Amino acid sequence: MTNGRGKSDSSVVPRKPPNKTGGPVAEVVEGRGLAKGNSPQRNVVRTQSRDAMPSALERVRQAATRDRKQRFTTLLHHVYDIGRLRSAYFAVKRSAAAGVDGETWQSYGVNLEENLQDLADRLKRGAHRAKPVRRVYIPKADGRQRPLGVPALEDKLVQRAVVEVLNAIYETDFLGFSYGFRPGRSPHQALDALSVGIQTKKVNWVLDADIRGFFDTLDHGWLVKFLEHRIADQRVVRLIQKWLNAGVLEDGKRTRSEVGTVQGGSISPLLANLYLHHVFDLWVQRWRQKQTRGDVVVVRFADDFVVGFEHREEAERFLDELRERFAKFGLELHPDKTRLIAFGRKAANDWRHRGGPKPGTFDFLGFTHSCGKTRKGWFTVLRQTMRKRFQAKLVALNEELRRRMHLPIPEQGAYLRSVVAGHVRYFGVPNNGASIGLFRKAAAWLWWRALKRRSQKHRLPWTRMRRYLDRWLPPARICHPWPNQRLTSITQGRSRMR
Repeated sequence: MTNGRGKSDSSVVPRKPPNKTGGPVAEVVEGRGLAKGNSPQRNVVRTQSRDAMPSALERVRQAATRDRKQRFTTLLHHVYDIGRLRSAYFAVKRSAAAGVDGETWQSYGVNLEENLQDLADRLKRGAHRAKPVRRVYIPKADGRQRPLGVPALEDKLVQRAVVEVLNAIYETDFLGFSYGFRPGRSPHQALDALSVGIQTKKVNWVLDADIRGFFDTLDHGWLVKFLEHRIADQRVVRLIQKWLNAGVLEDGKRTRSEVGTVQGGSISPLLANLYLHHVFDLWVQRWRQKQTRGDVVVVRFADDFVVGFEHREEAERFLDELRERFAKFGLELHPDKTRLIAFGRKAANDWRHRGGPKPGTFDFLGFTHSCGKTRKGWFTVLRQTMRKRFQAKLVALNEELRRRMHLPIPEQGAYLRSVVAGHVRYFGVPNNGASIGLFRKAAAWLWWRALKRRSQKHRLPWTRMRRYLDRWLPPARICHPWPNQRLTSITQGRSRMR
């Protein structure tokens, strides 16, 4: 290629790349060299905008990947970046409840840029003060109340920014069998990994464990030590300590504690994963590499985890050592909810043919897992909706339909459609079609009964009700693939059990 003066100039138009890329290529495009002194890294957008944020965090992620022991000394400037705080603001739900300051998403957005600039300045000076969280309660599936905290709006924004920055570091550290509250991971991936692990490995015993009051017993001192393994920027550590020490405001009374982290904030799931990464994940990884001779399968989702073993003696030894390990860090296994059960292909065969113990069932992420067979007689793990979840959802649905009883039919139908669709999207896994079909049928009957109670004289024949159901209730369909199909496509043959 020549320029206008007849001289060769390869920088004007690059050579055309080869069309055939399937095999070895004899000649390829000659890459353009960098000017002397230029950095080989990707160019950074010069203006301060969202486009500049991934580049800065990508360098943090690359540094964390290269050196797993590197401590990061300057991270706070990523947190008080205006673009990152603005993105955190628009990520907050517009209908989210207000914290103790009474600030809502709408009121804060009236002078958004001024408020964000003021928040960034306070973070930069170290003058931001964390406010106590407002205590609320939501019902659990077993009828008890789960305490949650509602942080102030500015604390929500800063927490989201901190989580985004710290994820760039810790996502390179967290192990493959940890699935809870991590970017790009979901409960169904954890369920698939557990199902495939039990079916492909020699699992004969399953430890179904539960940590008693994990979020209420998490030790602040140990948590700060775990943070400082990677985070040397004391400004970020102090910011997290402010949230831990802010306390809870309930009935006008503020309480503080040296242990526990309030559920409800964006920072809590990350802190929980960090704590269990050091207390459980790294320990169990070393344990199964050095102290076992059989297969061991581990899947953890936040503070819920299931461990499968080939040999019973190894499972019992693991349970004893796990109790000692947890006690060192202020944690305790729930004595009534921690069980070691026979489960797996060999356990099912021994029960049928050799009189061994009957395989048990265990609950994980809303599903009851049991041993079963395919139509061809192969062993499989059956997953069905937990009875408690099923019944609790119907009770809550019945109460809400009675409250909405006199609303127009379209409004009731739209609400019921969202409930049934959400249930089907989560529980619509293979071999669970009967359960989701039964839920749809029960929801339809509850709606019919609520509509008939609108008037003592009004009658609603089932033929008309069926038209309402066809119009508003989505069908109960299996919407998830088989576990091995999805897990193979996601991991591309690499195990997430490591």
